[in-house]
This record gives sequence, C-alpha cells and structure tokens, in this order.
Amino acid sequence: MPASTLIVPGLHGSGESHWQSWWQRDNRDTVLVQQDDWSNPDADRWLAALERSVIAHPQAVIVAHSLGAILTARLAHSPVAALVAGALLVAPADIERTGALNGRTYEFGTMPTHRLPFPSIVVVSRNDPYLPFDKAIALGRSWGSQVHDLGHSGHVNIDSGFGRWPDAYALADTLAQTKPADRARVSR
Repeated sequence: MPASTLIVPGLHGSGESHWQSWWQRDNRDTVLVQQDDWSNPDADRWLAALERSVIAHPQAVIVAHSLGAILTARLAHSPVAALVAGALLVAPADIERTGALNGRTYEFGTMPTHRLPFPSIVVVSRNDPYLPFDKAIALGRSWGSQVHDLGHSGHVNIDSGFGRWPDAYALADTLAQTKPADRARVSR
C-alpha cells in the first residue's frame, strides 16, 4: 500500500524533536525521503531521491520543510509531478540566505518560481530568518499555492517552539481531500 505522506526535510534533516519527526511517529503511513548527505545538499541528487520516492508512493502528499520545500517546488518540471497529490511546503528557505546564515555556499541552484502542477499550501512566518515574509508571500503566489500565515513563528522548527505540531496534519488533510478534477484545475 503506498504511503499517503512523504516527509521531505531540509538542511541537516529533521532532528528527533522536530515536527517532521513527530509526524513520522504519529502517522504510520508516512515515509521519510532519505538523502545521502543532509548537510551538503546537492539539487540534482536530492531531486533524484525525491522523484524515486514519489514513483514508489504515487498520490502521496508531500510535507516539506525549508530547503525541502524548495526541492519539492523543483518537481514542477519533473514528469513525476503528476503523481503528487499535493504538497504542504513549510517555511521555504532562500538558498542564498541559507548560505549566508550558515557561512558557506550550497550547490542547490536557483529558487524555483514556476507554478506547481499539484495543489499546495505554503506555510510562512513573519519573522523567518531564512526567507523574508514579503518574499515568502510572493514565492507562494508564483507557485500558485494557498498561503497560510503563521504569524511570528520563526523558521517553524525546534528553535521556534515547533515540536509536535498537530495543526499541520489538518493543513495536509485539506490537500489529501482535493478531488482529482480540482488538481487538474490547479495545474493549468
């Protein structure tokens, strides 16, 4: 039976107390999209791993955080995009800003701005150090996503108080319940 949720962490993966790790423990039908090297993201290798997971679990909802959200947006040009039921994209991280905040450069390409061919919700914070609020709103709009404003919630991670986060389950459920005809409308 295919998984109904694919978890796509960002830089350094999701630690034991991160809301994505809680999600995996709380929901048996969840699969982690594993990367070879969480601390040295490579756009092509990470995308290949995500595509393999989507193929193995068609019609799953993707739940992505930070650079994982950017990675998921890269599926817009992938032939496997048609297999995605929807995506919850939490606190997308600007690639250049991530490098500046971490004092290094990452081989993760440019920010994708094309409309996503599947339903999506972008969860943004007004004080996310990795992506300014106005840019997060603009990015969500360019992706054709519904934008969910969490207020002042930092990077929606452990440091900003997000351990177990049940409200995220409700957001993902709205994507899972999107009818196929509605998915087709979103992709145009």
